[in-house]
Amino acid sequence: MIWDFILRLFVAGILGAIIGLDREYRAKEAGYRTHFLVSLGSALIMIVSQYGFQNIILEDSVSLDPSRVAAQVVSGIGFIGAGTIIIQKQFVRGLTTAAGIWATAGIGLAIGSGMYAIGVAATILTLMGLELLSYIFKSIGLKSSLIVFSTSEKDIIKKIARLLSNRGHIISSYDMKKLSHNDANTYIVTMVIRTRKNTDESHLLTFMEEFPEVTVERIE
Repeated sequence: MIWDFILRLFVAGILGAIIGLDREYRAKEAGYRTHFLVSLGSALIMIVSQYGFQNIILEDSVSLDPSRVAAQVVSGIGFIGAGTIIIQKQFVRGLTTAAGIWATAGIGLAIGSGMYAIGVAATILTLMGLELLSYIFKSIGLKSSLIVFSTSEKDIIKKIARLLSNRGHIISSYDMKKLSHNDANTYIVTMVIRTRKNTDESHLLTFMEEFPEVTVERIE
């Protein structure tokens, strides 16, 4: 029996790491180590929930519900998922990773209960949801991109906003801060831009490099 438990922990950790590798490849907040530990820990809790109280049942003739301990994983995993979500004005990142962690916990629970086929199937479907669906629907919908830049010429900001709109981008959030130093003004601009999902941030950097008056602070 002990080797069966160890096998469950091993399989759960491997399946979690496989999902984490996808997130690591995408440079997301939670990688293979986080997913490995989430799946492994969920399997361990499930095993303890099912078999950790056998002595109490035998000695006192009481009945226990093994699902009660495992159910706390579903709600308790939320604090890890919340830690991967970044919210800045209308800019939100990490929702998919948080959902992946939640699914990984479910996979760990399935493996911990001995449902190997269900756990493996859930892993395959999770990877399909993360990669295959993204590939199929990459040209549909919009994604958010963040641009932070500074300039000493205020008029150039309007020009950049106008050219971005002409290129089909939607400026969903705009913030400008004015810094004064020795009779010179510096404007720090933060924009959240909605772009097509099949585009990356490199074209935005190339676009911003066309303006020598602008210093790009961050693009993501």
